[in-house]
Amino acid sequence: MRHWIGWVASWQTSPTCTTRLSFSGVKIHTVTTGPVTQLHIGMLGTMAQLYLSDLREKVWRGQLGRARQGRIPGGLAYGYEVIAERDASGGGRRRIVDDEAAVVRRIFHDYSGGISPRTIAKRLNEEGVPGPSGREWRDTTIRGQVDRGTGLLNNSLYIGRLEWNRTAYVKNPRTGRKVARINKKEAPETVEVPELRIVDDTLWEKVKGRQQEARIEMSKDESGNGLNQAHRRKFLLSELLVCGQCSGRYTVVGKDRYGCATRRAKGTCGNDRTITRQRIESRVLGGLKDKLMAPELVAEFIRAFQEEFNAAAKTAAARGDERKREAAAVERKIEGIMTAIEDGMYTPALKDRMKALETRKAEIMAIMGSAEAPSVVRLHPNASEVYRRKVAELELALNDDSIKAEAGEILRSLIDRVVLTPTAEAPDGIDAQLHGDLAAVLALGDDTSDKQKLPAAGAVGSQLSVVAGARKRVCYNFCPRESLSARGEVENCH
Repeated sequence: MRHWIGWVASWQTSPTCTTRLSFSGVKIHTVTTGPVTQLHIGMLGTMAQLYLSDLREKVWRGQLGRARQGRIPGGLAYGYEVIAERDASGGGRRRIVDDEAAVVRRIFHDYSGGISPRTIAKRLNEEGVPGPSGREWRDTTIRGQVDRGTGLLNNSLYIGRLEWNRTAYVKNPRTGRKVARINKKEAPETVEVPELRIVDDTLWEKVKGRQQEARIEMSKDESGNGLNQAHRRKFLLSELLVCGQCSGRYTVVGKDRYGCATRRAKGTCGNDRTITRQRIESRVLGGLKDKLMAPELVAEFIRAFQEEFNAAAKTAAARGDERKREAAAVERKIEGIMTAIEDGMYTPALKDRMKALETRKAEIMAIMGSAEAPSVVRLHPNASEVYRRKVAELELALNDDSIKAEAGEILRSLIDRVVLTPTAEAPDGIDAQLHGDLAAVLALGDDTSDKQKLPAAGAVGSQLSVVAGARKRVCYNFCPRESLSARGEVENCH
């Protein structure tokens, strides 16, 4: 418990957190240590790191021992259930669930017979067969990753072989996300558990053979040449297209065609419309260039922005008045102590109180001095024309391999998302609604960067000042009729 409290204290008193709390005049107290000082931060942080390192090693040793006993140290795989009764050596025992085992064998047979994981998942969902944890089936649930041993087709437990420690998970200190790394070949522990076998060796080898053939085939381009899979081309609208029916992603589903990824992977979305990459890129670029900087949209942005600006200014003013009142009260107390000292009433307690009041006064003055008034929106008078010209230049730059990537990133920064909804009357049978980040759009309309061939879209110059954190968005439908709503969105479009 002592170590746990130390870890919590270390987390709560990280340098960034303590700096902010100190700046706001907030002090930290704990039940065990009382006031938390810089000394506590350093000592408790070191103790917490040592404790976590030791705990990590103990957990790993415990899981290793459990695996060597033929017990499952990890989660529950599809096709099995946990045996609730514990014996002298603890839990971790599993037994086969017959209904799920039949589904596992069916998947292995179908895949070895040439049926793709996507088709298998779609059929299972259509038949109402529940997937792992009761969720819908996905092709990735079946396919997984061969090297990591993930996915139903790669789970060696189905042939009665428990493999543990094949991968290790390391937290990325920058993003906070866990990253899987494959351990060395000698690291994994392998234990035979024949009572958990669901698939025979012959069927398993057929599946492994087809997986190897698929990997070789996928590693070649249309000319039969090997591809470097780590350098796949990223298209202009990658990860920006959204299905209007299921809110899933629109991804490449064929040669230069986008389609709903949910429909392709699960078969649960009714949106069967696809569109060529060239066509949707042309429509989006046209919307960026001709429609997103429309005067009515800019006016709506400025109106909404001004509302937020006024609210922020009102809050800041109220906070400033509160600080001024507190500073005046502290000053009066200091003057009272000074009067008492002049009258001969000096005591050590008065000295300590005087020192505390002087410290608080300095803190209040520092907070008031660091407060900045929010900026206002100031647009270049010819911002729309400058913006259109720069988007046109960026569109041309997409054909220049030397600056294509940079131009694409600048254009992508202007787009929040593009929602694609099947509509019979719309061009290509798809209604495309562009949601743009107008703060970035207006920044691109800053003429101070006009001399640069590829100006930084995120750079805010003298013609545009934006309150930090305020991100107003607009959206535009690619359709003939438009009407601006109160939210700055285009409605009544097919």
